[in-house]
Amino acid sequence: MSSYYNLQETEKRIRAVKDILEKRGLDAALVYYDELNVANGWYLTGWCPQFEKGAVLVPTKGEPILLGGPESEPFAKMSSAITETRNFPVFMVPDEEYPNATIIDFKQLYEELRDKGTHLRKVGFVGTATIPYQVYTEFEKGFEGIEIVDITNDFETLRAYKSPWELEQIIKATEICDLAYDKMVEAIRPGVHEYEVAAAGEYICRLNGANSFAYSCIVGSGERAKAVVPTATNKIMEDGELVMIGIAPRYNGYAGTFGDILPVGGKYTQKQKDLINHLRETLRLTKAMLKPGMTGREIDVPGRKYYEKHGLDRYIVCPFAHSIGLMEAEAPFFGPNGDFELAPGMAVMVDISFFNHPELHGARIETGYIITETGCKPMSPKMDEHFMKDL
Repeated sequence: MSSYYNLQETEKRIRAVKDILEKRGLDAALVYYDELNVANGWYLTGWCPQFEKGAVLVPTKGEPILLGGPESEPFAKMSSAITETRNFPVFMVPDEEYPNATIIDFKQLYEELRDKGTHLRKVGFVGTATIPYQVYTEFEKGFEGIEIVDITNDFETLRAYKSPWELEQIIKATEICDLAYDKMVEAIRPGVHEYEVAAAGEYICRLNGANSFAYSCIVGSGERAKAVVPTATNKIMEDGELVMIGIAPRYNGYAGTFGDILPVGGKYTQKQKDLINHLRETLRLTKAMLKPGMTGREIDVPGRKYYEKHGLDRYIVCPFAHSIGLMEAEAPFFGPNGDFELAPGMAVMVDISFFNHPELHGARIETGYIITETGCKPMSPKMDEHFMKDL
């Protein structure tokens, strides 16, 4: 059966989750996810439902169970690494009816587990910032007297360190980005709609195996570039404008991305060149800080000082480095107050931008690096070379 998961990876991850549970004295983990907050669930299943929400219940002893809704159940049994399923009203489309489905509540799940010898008294929740109130309260009511502990940070720290297989998927997604970049650049010219540029990139991504996108394609021309993450619209691009572009295809669930700012008419003005060269120099300064043991507090310093020197610090919206994986931007982040240390195998994006600038409006350049034993290596040699020189 075709799928996006690697079963050996899944087994290692479930074992790692159980290690967390044993160390914390917990009986199970409840890992929440939905189509927007896909990563934690995908990490264990290589799958995400459509329309419905869900969770993975990982007991310290025994096999994990996929909790969801009946519309996605057949899909899960075909494509998820975890195929033992149960259906609950709280994960379903509200008011939708499925007369032939078996639908239970959390009290019935509690009784089923108890009858099989699994007693849940203390459960770690993953995704507490996104779990709907109803899911939380219904679970608490069904498992009466249970103690709930937030283990989101413990779980998501597992995701920070990429396995060789994960890095292979990120590199493949990045290779797809390289193809998309060429097609999007080719589509940029006066008189073209922003959505036509997005279509050129999205088409080539799908054609080369992208299973989804980690964010909606960014195409922001002229003043729209100040919107930070402007999705493509029906605006017609004009000569003399700049256009900010970015795309984030996922391959087997793992994202790649790039960011760049280009002239609609094919030529930069000297002022545009000067400002974009400031972005490129900041990217180079930040890249030089990517080595094991470095934290956000250190990584951020050279670029921020450079911005201050050139009067750009007032336009900073985002710090200069973040991780990438199942999400395009995911923890750990490496901002000026970050203490998480880089380690070999981490995947980091250098993401340099400024917004609400009086002349350029907004601009972002972005490319990624894998942390090695001594420094870093580019995910995209092509984009790395592109940014290593001034315009």
